[in-house]
Amino acid sequence: MAGFDLFVILAEMRTGSNLLESNLNAYVALHCHGEAFNPGFMGYPNQNALLGVTREERERDPLALLDAIRTAEGLAGFRYFHDHDPRIFDVVMDDPRCAKIVLTRNPAESYVSWKIARATGQWKLTEARHQRARTVRFNAAEFEAHLAALQEFQVRVLGHLQRSGQTAFWIAYEDLQDIGVMNGLASWLGAGEKRESLGSDLKKQNPAPMAQKVENFSEMELALARLDRFNLSRTPNFEPRRGPVVPSYAAARGAPLLYAPVRGGSVEGQIRGWLASLGAEGGGIEEGFTQKSLRAWRAGRPGHIGFTVLSHPAVRAHTAFCRRILATGPGTYAAIRASLRRLYRLPLPDEAPTPETYSAEQHREAFLAFLRFLKANLAGQTSIRTDATWASQAQVVRGFSEVAPLDFLAREDRLEEDLGWLAARVGARPAPLPEPEADVTHTLEAIYDDEIEAAARAAYARDYEMLGFTRWR
Repeated sequence: MAGFDLFVILAEMRTGSNLLESNLNAYVALHCHGEAFNPGFMGYPNQNALLGVTREERERDPLALLDAIRTAEGLAGFRYFHDHDPRIFDVVMDDPRCAKIVLTRNPAESYVSWKIARATGQWKLTEARHQRARTVRFNAAEFEAHLAALQEFQVRVLGHLQRSGQTAFWIAYEDLQDIGVMNGLASWLGAGEKRESLGSDLKKQNPAPMAQKVENFSEMELALARLDRFNLSRTPNFEPRRGPVVPSYAAARGAPLLYAPVRGGSVEGQIRGWLASLGAEGGGIEEGFTQKSLRAWRAGRPGHIGFTVLSHPAVRAHTAFCRRILATGPGTYAAIRASLRRLYRLPLPDEAPTPETYSAEQHREAFLAFLRFLKANLAGQTSIRTDATWASQAQVVRGFSEVAPLDFLAREDRLEEDLGWLAARVGARPAPLPEPEADVTHTLEAIYDDEIEAAARAAYARDYEMLGFTRWR
């Protein structure tokens, strides 16, 4: 066959995949072998072998069945749903000689069809006189889970196609009765045959209007109206992705606690000091991890707890501003400071300020301008890098999960309580918390007001939304 060695129908239950398979099998050169990688059967219910491969053999080596399909007569393929054997998904999606057919259907229709089929036990219909009719109740939570699974699978499929530079043949449920579309699909697959009619024995099972199939149809309408179908409430994210920065991790020598620091907060020094004072073994901390040494550390300490500490966005931004931008000298960002003064008109003094030369009102004005810069910077609208010290905490925590999810997110505003819980959880001797480093000039408390809070919320909308922050004090 021209260009392809096999094909896969990427679909879900009740999207018309049985009908699509039947239509394709009407072409002499095309052979679809059902749900070949369904964990519950081989191709079709109550079948335990396919193309000479048994279920046991498929379980040991799914690629053996994939090879059997690839070398079968004509151009062979199968139907694949999101819950089928995950071991072959990447193999199939990364293979440009595997034709991808993506079948879609209105999610509300597929959900109701699934409810009816489950209630009646009738998953196919070949004779209209044998139809089993039943009304069902719409369940909003159940539908949202159904919709989420569909969307997640479609995003995975689309992402693979885009990254590998491939295309697919997209076909909707409504197209399955269109002989022109089916001939077009067969031609795309390289079948070299046109049919005058489809001739499938399968019939549409539930042709009645939705209002006649759903008992609580008015509730269904209200529930669907409340769904944010176009994701209008989503907070856009244009920040660059952040890696886990494993070398910054610190572990207590005397307790199975691993700290992944969120840079820019005011507590990192405190946490390292606290970790060093825990337990026996002479105290101290282990640092300078690589991913390899971190895996070894984890493996050698069953029951360990990985944690980080989150700061209120206004507090964290103020710390980053004071230590990296307002101050001068080692550890500060002189080039960024100069750019902020020139391009964003931040009213910063020429030299490092002191409380005597730099008033609280001047500090408030400069910090407010910095927050407005952060809003643009985190949205990808500036030429200045999004530094780790002011990147959103939601993005930083997401980066940690590339190595392993954290077990606990402590909060700066209840730090002693959270660290006490951590120590008790791993059976470590409680340790005092070192004093925090002081701000460079004026405290946030001295300048905080409604305008500062609004600017912090505008800059860090994702942190407020995803991490549950509310107004500071």
